[in-house]
Amino acid sequence: MREYLLVCVVATAITFLATPAIRWLAVRFGAVTPVRGRDVHSVPVPRLGGVAMLIGFAAATFVASQLPYLSRLFSSAELYGVLVAAVIITALGAIDDFIELDAITKFAGQMIAAGVMAFAGVQLYLVPYGGAQTILPQPVMVTLTIFIVIATTNAVNFVDGLDGLAAGMTAIAATAFFIYAYSSMPTDLNVETVFSTSAFVSAAIVGCCIGFLPHNFHPAKLFMGDAGALLLGLLLAAATISFTGNFDPSIAPQRSSALVAFWLPIVLPLSILAVPILDVLLAIKRRGLKFWKPDAKHLHHKMLGIGHPHRQAVLLFYLWSAVVSGGALLFTFLEAKYAAAALVAGMLICLALTLGLPKLGRRRTL
Repeated sequence: MREYLLVCVVATAITFLATPAIRWLAVRFGAVTPVRGRDVHSVPVPRLGGVAMLIGFAAATFVASQLPYLSRLFSSAELYGVLVAAVIITALGAIDDFIELDAITKFAGQMIAAGVMAFAGVQLYLVPYGGAQTILPQPVMVTLTIFIVIATTNAVNFVDGLDGLAAGMTAIAATAFFIYAYSSMPTDLNVETVFSTSAFVSAAIVGCCIGFLPHNFHPAKLFMGDAGALLLGLLLAAATISFTGNFDPSIAPQRSSALVAFWLPIVLPLSILAVPILDVLLAIKRRGLKFWKPDAKHLHHKMLGIGHPHRQAVLLFYLWSAVVSGGALLFTFLEAKYAAAALVAGMLICLALTLGLPKLGRRRTL
């Protein structure tokens, strides 16, 4: 655990320190988000924050390569592939932050980054099917990996509409997945078994997001831009794929039922991205095949529309993310009936706050 904590601290510190310099570069060379009809900010804000997060992730990767246990992860090409893919997709997003690339170009760039990661070994090798873990053919593994990366990067990009929203929700998602990846390793084996690519990437994501949030929380001094949204989506996909696609339920801790151990590696990644995925699905319903076309009808727009102030809306999204991902995680530690009860109770509280706080605020102003 100490090595993971060190990785998180390094990513936090380097991202935090690099962000002001990246902001200066964004202002100096014109990577600034104008005020558009669909935006909620009232003044132009520089973007390119994803480059600072990439620097933080690269620093965490270098430190990990020097540590006694995490360094053993570098015996395979997985982490090298993740780092190269992260550089590619951040460069793609950074170019878009300057000149706004068309959707086809961005899609092609995402496929290239996902392909690099897949051929480096970050792939879905196993999926639950027919009551057993099924080994997939190579072409199917690569195709599924690329699909998941593209879906995740675009889900994070969709939710990046309020100051601090994407960074905070991604940090919560990565924390949930780190807890699951770390706690799911068998405890009766040697200490090396708790060190994995998925746990390392999750810890680094948390650090990058925490380091960036002080600069990005409302009122934001710097946006992460597409460079950041695409990077966080790719890293989150890397963490989930490297764990979900290789996890054997038979070695799960005995506190988990067989059914939970079998399905949770699939359900948890969906739960931690529940809000962004819902936003994407609603966008597809609204826009049809041209779902990438921007509008002002995202979930965060609706949250502001019903009367939540900017920061309150962001904090409520954090709460929804924590409840859904944490509720799914509880199935690992509690009996299913207790975990389900806690999840339902948490969601009802979130719903009550989402619908009730604006009414309470209006009453106070009367």
